[in-house]
Amino acid sequence: MRKNKYFTLLSIICLTLILHCPAWAQTTTDSIGGPVSLRQCVEFALRNQPVVRQASIDEQINEKDIRIGLAAWLPQLNTSGFYNYYFKGTPQAGASGANIPGGTNVRNLSSLTLQATQVLYNNDVLLAAKTAKYSRQYYKQNTLSSQINVISDVSKAFFDVLLSQKQLNITIEDITRLQRSLKDAVNKYEAGVSDKTDYKQATISLNNSLTTRKQTEEAIKSKTAYLKQIMGVDPAKPLELSYDSSRYEQEAYIDTNQTLDVNNRIEYRLLQTSKVLQNINVNYYRFGFLPSISAVGNYNLAYFNHGFSNLYDNAFPTGYAGLTVNLPIFQGTKRLQNLSKARLQVERTDLDIVNSQNTINTEYVQALASYKSNYTSYQLIRQNVDLAKDVYKIVSLQYREGVKTYLDVIIAQSDLRTAELNYYNALFQLLSSKIDLKKALGTLTADNNQGN
Repeated sequence: MRKNKYFTLLSIICLTLILHCPAWAQTTTDSIGGPVSLRQCVEFALRNQPVVRQASIDEQINEKDIRIGLAAWLPQLNTSGFYNYYFKGTPQAGASGANIPGGTNVRNLSSLTLQATQVLYNNDVLLAAKTAKYSRQYYKQNTLSSQINVISDVSKAFFDVLLSQKQLNITIEDITRLQRSLKDAVNKYEAGVSDKTDYKQATISLNNSLTTRKQTEEAIKSKTAYLKQIMGVDPAKPLELSYDSSRYEQEAYIDTNQTLDVNNRIEYRLLQTSKVLQNINVNYYRFGFLPSISAVGNYNLAYFNHGFSNLYDNAFPTGYAGLTVNLPIFQGTKRLQNLSKARLQVERTDLDIVNSQNTINTEYVQALASYKSNYTSYQLIRQNVDLAKDVYKIVSLQYREGVKTYLDVIIAQSDLRTAELNYYNALFQLLSSKIDLKKALGTLTADNNQGN
């Protein structure tokens, strides 16, 4: 009874530990809180985006393929056995590898064999050994390429959502101003100072802004859903972004005097690695006429007897060691055709490299031109916001004093809203073009993405 009590108590303690230990109770899942910066979004995407995770799995699959190919260099051990019952005639010595005593009436024959082989030279395993280093390099570069694309896509989608949010804030501020203007127009109309045209114009402008607000709110939902998709975030979970205007203004600048080096582009390096692998493949077919050589060892136990019950009483062992040579003499020109095909593939990759160099140069020129254009626009448009604010304040005050018409107020309000929208549009276009320029230069990596 006492033992049962102790056993029950121990079971409860163990169960409690299991339920409360995070490592045992459940597997922790990656999550992201808010508000989140661009760097946090990128880091989350690099951990959870399906394309990046697939590239990582491809690396692991390639590693298994390498180990499978290299396993042929290790000794290979095989065992086999058989049992035969001869209802007519007697077995010959070659059936078991042992000499059967002449005249013996043998009906049961059995054999157990252990064979060891060691490859000394084989074109297939030599290919596996030579390509191991470069196939690892290729798949690592492929993973890096996926990461760079994710960083670029997430950054642009992040800026797109922020731009819509700033547009929504500007529209809400504009609605507040329009509501105040509408109230002033109604008061002036009721006081007989102005006609009903003013407050009707104010109503039209307010309705237009209300429509814009609704459209922008829906656009934010759509763009946020896309950002969640490319980040690998659960669609049901909320995602709130952080915004620091001063930080983004500082991070919008990039040195435009950097020179292009195609070797920094991951696409170019992938082609170079692919060419190395194809040249190894050419050598594989070139030396395909060489023989395969293996060392072989065999140990055999033969058992034979007239009666089955006494079959395994005595064993007759045999063993040998030697070399096996397999020399291809004629394969119907298959090796030559494969060699010719492999050389054509190398030639084709050379053309891909040339085309890649031209494409990379064009992308760089276009990205640089876009960045310089957006930078100039940003510098000029930034001044317009302060000017438009001053004009609106003055015109609004003059309207209250009866100096300006309401049409002047509407124009000033429209200019202010346009200036603010243009400013944020120019800023985020500049940030996006910076991403394109860094990608074109080959300097866009997870370590230097924006929005720390």
